[in-house]
Amino acid sequence: QVQLVESGGGLVQAGGSLRLSCAASGSIFSINVMGWYRQAPGKQRELVARITSGGSTNYADSVKGRFTISRDNAKNTVYLQMNSLKPEDTAVYYCNADIQQYSTVWSQDYWGQGTQVTVSS
Repeated sequence: QVQLVESGGGLVQAGGSLRLSCAASGSIFSINVMGWYRQAPGKQRELVARITSGGSTNYADSVKGRFTISRDNAKNTVYLQMNSLKPEDTAVYYCNADIQQYSTVWSQDYWGQGTQVTVSS
């Protein structure tokens, strides 16, 4: 009943930029934290950045100063602006959201399907 759909991945040269978007849809009462994670081949999934409903953010040390997370609460959408991309940023990027549906009194985690980001050197 709840879906997260990501877009914006692709191939870019080192030093370039990409903007990822993730829109949540369905029977949504509220969305708490939204975030982006990534998983490179042979590595564990790691947090990239997250943002609360009030706009507080935190970032992985590896992306601080280069990536910016933002959200549009009216559109149930979270964005990740990625600048000064490096080859080590290559990974599948996943959107995550803590969502409460109208039919429940609790919230739970939802994940998008992932979008590939490839940075060439």
